[in-house]
Amino acid sequence: MDTAFIEKLKTEIQNFSHEAVVEKIGRVTVVGDGIAEVDGLAEAKMAELVVFDETEQGSLEDALARKGVVYGLVLNLEEEQVKVVVLGDTTRVREGMYVKSTGQVFSIPVGEALKGRVVNALGEPIDGLGEITTDTRYLVEREAYGVIDRKSVNQPLMTGIKAVDSMIPIGRGQRELIIGDRFTGKTTIAIDTIINQKNEPIENRPICIYVAIGQKESKVARIVQDLKDAGAMEYTIVVSASASTPAALQFIAPFAGAAIGEYFMDRGKDALIIYDDLSKHAVAYREVSLLLRRPPGREAYPGDIFYLHSRLLERAAKLSDQKGGGSLTALPVIETQENDVSAYIPTNVISITDGQIYLTADLFNKGVRPAVDVGISVSRVGSSAQTKAMKAVAGKLRLELAQYYELEAFSQFASDLDPETKARLEKGARMVEVLKQGKSSPLPLERQVVMIFAGTQGFLDDVAVEKIKEFESRFFEYIEREHAQLFSSIATDRTLPDDRVEELKTLLTNFKEAYPELVSQG
Repeated sequence: MDTAFIEKLKTEIQNFSHEAVVEKIGRVTVVGDGIAEVDGLAEAKMAELVVFDETEQGSLEDALARKGVVYGLVLNLEEEQVKVVVLGDTTRVREGMYVKSTGQVFSIPVGEALKGRVVNALGEPIDGLGEITTDTRYLVEREAYGVIDRKSVNQPLMTGIKAVDSMIPIGRGQRELIIGDRFTGKTTIAIDTIINQKNEPIENRPICIYVAIGQKESKVARIVQDLKDAGAMEYTIVVSASASTPAALQFIAPFAGAAIGEYFMDRGKDALIIYDDLSKHAVAYREVSLLLRRPPGREAYPGDIFYLHSRLLERAAKLSDQKGGGSLTALPVIETQENDVSAYIPTNVISITDGQIYLTADLFNKGVRPAVDVGISVSRVGSSAQTKAMKAVAGKLRLELAQYYELEAFSQFASDLDPETKARLEKGARMVEVLKQGKSSPLPLERQVVMIFAGTQGFLDDVAVEKIKEFESRFFEYIEREHAQLFSSIATDRTLPDDRVEELKTLLTNFKEAYPELVSQG
């Protein structure tokens, strides 16, 4: 073979290799179902962001400057090619298109500028309020803090929901699962928790992040409006990956929300993040994985579905003082089918989290709202962060309610009940009524403490069940009018010393004498 030809061929190969490394440009060979197979990106990294471009000419900056650029995320590194998930309009990606590597692992903009905004999974605003200007970017996938960087949960995160704060308390840095069937009030608990943060002092108020995964856009719009009406949007960020967005964006959304929350945690602040919901997140990840030809496992979910949720939820933490003492509290939501908590995804997430708030359709249909089943609901760490005032009044509440539900089920078949059983049933019915709460009406700590005290100490035993709500509202008015400093003192030091207990007993006695119409006759 001619020596000159061989040397020319070597030069061309070297030039081609050099160009491929410097420019890092590949081409789409196959595209379909939101997945593009790309040749030529030999140095691509896992989770690297790439840009689809019509032309080979022009720099990466030129491609990024074009309006409506389509991004992709490298998720499979194979021997001959890479597989890229299209983040955006998949119809704009065609075979033969050029794919330009950014050299950057996927990150999103984070910072104070996001407060009050609605963004997509890429951190881009979708609320029509203009661009978000911030200089800080965080990796979407980031390793969670280790054991040495953490400390025990020691501060309460008040939800404003009596049933939760009294029996299933949540601490800052905890992961508490909200689980139940459709239409049992899971999202309502999450949104009420965000609204209740308005009752916290500004310096102690957590930044709230609501991540909507696979939800209807109308539902997300309604939630945003509810938050605005309650004045809670000023400290809230909404990350929306609605049902109409590609599965890849739904898969990324909770990780993007976690990155936003970590920005505030790293600066010594408290943040609360709600993943609504991880059932749809698992379905989106299953779709992406099957399209990437990853082998299916149980119920066709990929083998790493447990790892997917564990690495997400482990990012919630209470940091040590050396790391600034910030926290990220996670409230993941899981939807069950026919109360089946033993299904694959629910059991996975239950085993990762520090407890669960379990909502049942039976209680919901009976009019018990929130429909919290105290028998199966638990908080594994929150009690160590519960306020002294709430501990003082709610100590035996959980046990009494569990006994009430058992007795109620038994008494349906009994024709004659002894006086003690009747008394327990009467008191239990009143406590259930005390714990009922309307939507978007979270109560500050001092009001919860006062009402639960009245119920557990027997002051409601002679009040008819149907008059409990009227008793509550009028008693609150009475305290504000006659003894407003009681509320302020409980709110300030969050304790209930003996002298305050006596003061509360006196107030309850005087109130019942002043309003005899609220007390049952005979």
